[in-house]
Amino acid sequence: MTNLEIFEESKKYMPGGVNSPVRAFKDVELTPPVINRGEGVYIYDKEENKYIDFVGAWGPMILGHCDEDVVNAIKETCETAIAFGAPTELELQLAKHMCTTLDNVEMIRMVNSGTEATMSAVKLARGYTGKDKVLKFAGCYHGHFEGFLVSAGSGLLTEGIPGSAGVPQESIKNTLIGQYNDIENIREVFRKYGKDLAAVIIEPVAGNMGVVKAEDSFMKELRALCDEYSTLLIFDEVMSGFRVNYKGAQSLFKVKPDLVTYAKIMGGGLPCGAYCGRKDIMEKLSPLGPVYQAGTMSGNPIVMAAGLATLKKLHNNPQYYEKIEKLGAMLQSGIESISKEKNIPVVVNRCGGMMTIFFTNRDKVRCYDDVMSCDVKVFKKFFTHMLKNGFNIPPSQYEAMFLSVKHSEEDIEKFLEIFRSFQYN
Repeated sequence: MTNLEIFEESKKYMPGGVNSPVRAFKDVELTPPVINRGEGVYIYDKEENKYIDFVGAWGPMILGHCDEDVVNAIKETCETAIAFGAPTELELQLAKHMCTTLDNVEMIRMVNSGTEATMSAVKLARGYTGKDKVLKFAGCYHGHFEGFLVSAGSGLLTEGIPGSAGVPQESIKNTLIGQYNDIENIREVFRKYGKDLAAVIIEPVAGNMGVVKAEDSFMKELRALCDEYSTLLIFDEVMSGFRVNYKGAQSLFKVKPDLVTYAKIMGGGLPCGAYCGRKDIMEKLSPLGPVYQAGTMSGNPIVMAAGLATLKKLHNNPQYYEKIEKLGAMLQSGIESISKEKNIPVVVNRCGGMMTIFFTNRDKVRCYDDVMSCDVKVFKKFFTHMLKNGFNIPPSQYEAMFLSVKHSEEDIEKFLEIFRSFQYN
């Protein structure tokens, strides 16, 4: 079957033909390639078209597709263990590895997705503080939990949906919205609601309105406000964790979060998530404390094996991050140079192996309002150009591209060659 035939058939059995909205390519008005296999930096669709991949399963495949060590860990584990719903040594090994190699991680609870990690972290913060309200930031996406679907990023921006149907007003009445990198706005929120504010949740490097890094002074003041009002600071590192460097985005700031959430890379490509942080907070979780959260597949042995193989390999090879930084800088400078030469108005935001090309006339992109100034029509044209020339990039202006250790300078040069041939006008 062709890509089109499979996609049309899929529409009969799955809403929109997909299991996650952005995969439908609705915003770029194209038939999505139906991916059949992946190897290193390449993916292949059902028609055997080959693409150099800059999506990497939306971030997890930092080691490239089907890394040998990760595949072997999965194979070895599934021969004797698939699921038990019981304690295993593998979950201990992964938990211990993360607690001993990451900053500000004293205890950890495994879950099955980034959404589950963030919603559970917020519930824990409410249980710990005895307060109800939560502050998030316009353009930041923390999963599809009802309380987060207000001014969210990612697919909601792509689809032009300000929130989501099916979310009662009652579910979002305790969610406050702040402006990313605008500390005066946040001070005002705290002045009005600080005594009722259980937590602030933030992507320290946002990736779901495109890549936007929090400013150092903003993060420092945010931490101070949380301390002043006895509010917990939650870093959503689902995307940036193990990505911008091994210790994640929190290592870029002289700021300590109270709780941190992880997913994507930590599962080695399998469904996985975790929330973790200070021991005194984490011990409020059942069975030690009154905050209840459970999951049959949490700590699944196959997932733990894949995650452990991935994180150990990243931890033991710091040169991987040096390579990714070098390639990222090469790609960014090349795009900026070509854009200037061809008079294409762009802003390139990058943090390590995360990068977004914003088609905008603004000098900087530092918040949600800046992102919304982008020309999505030009992006659509750009995306189509790259896909037709063998590059898999995110089908949304509001997403991040990702580099892996399998990318090479040749891959970057090819990307820049195709970018140079892009007809902007």
